[in-house]
Amino acid sequence: MQLGFVVKPLARPELKSHDSRRWQNHPHLSVSLAYLRDVFTYLGAAHIGMYRMSSDLAPYATHPDMPQFHRQVAECEAELAEVGALAARLNLRLSFHPSQHVVLNSPDEDLVAKSAADLIVQAAILDGMGLGPEAVVVTHMGGVYGDRETARGRFVMGFERLPEAVRRRLALENDDRVYTPSDLLPICAATGIPFVFDVHHHRCLADGRTVEAITEQALATWNREPLFHLSSPKDGWQSANPRPHHDFIDPADLPSCWLPLTITVEVEAKAKELALQRLQADLAASQSS
Repeated sequence: MQLGFVVKPLARPELKSHDSRRWQNHPHLSVSLAYLRDVFTYLGAAHIGMYRMSSDLAPYATHPDMPQFHRQVAECEAELAEVGALAARLNLRLSFHPSQHVVLNSPDEDLVAKSAADLIVQAAILDGMGLGPEAVVVTHMGGVYGDRETARGRFVMGFERLPEAVRRRLALENDDRVYTPSDLLPICAATGIPFVFDVHHHRCLADGRTVEAITEQALATWNREPLFHLSSPKDGWQSANPRPHHDFIDPADLPSCWLPLTITVEVEAKAKELALQRLQADLAASQSS
């Protein structure tokens, strides 16, 4: 089991995850990739094997009113290949998680089209980096819009309209408010989309099934190393709202059935890689005791 974290390293605050300048200052994917080289070098030295990149890596790349930003991926062919080769040398698994406005099952066709555009850019970045199928774009089902079954059907239609280069990168994650693993696993089985099991979300929005049963079914959706998500509640499981993430991970929240598996676990904690490293130490201590 290898562990990863999300976007911003905390131990090295000088490291930037992406070019966050406003459009007036001409931000560019090439700048983000230069930042990524430094982040990847740090991850290699820290022996961290997985990293979720910022969804804003290519700033304004799909903004409808700013066509000057639309060719960033094509303009960075050489830089993408270079950074991807570095990730490969470091055996670093990468992912994207698009912003909340990316919704494939919306009844608003304009929003679906904008969502598809974002997914196309992120998949193109992974392809440009020369990454294998283990590099995925993780998304959620979206909303219910008054009819759960119709909404799930719209997601499938939205998925099937995507270019093949995007479909083979897409993975689907359960959320903590609307869609449970039981809602999504049949969709994954029907479409071939791998299922990212977020155990924290499952504990917040239970569907009556055990973690062990969902884990087994989730594993069957992957034809590559599975990617799962792990968090702990900020104020504990007995709090009125266990959804917000803690700074760190309580080792008790890591399912014991995951321990012997060959999987990647993305740690979603406020302390970022510091939480990952503490969890590694806690696991090592428990195994030696």
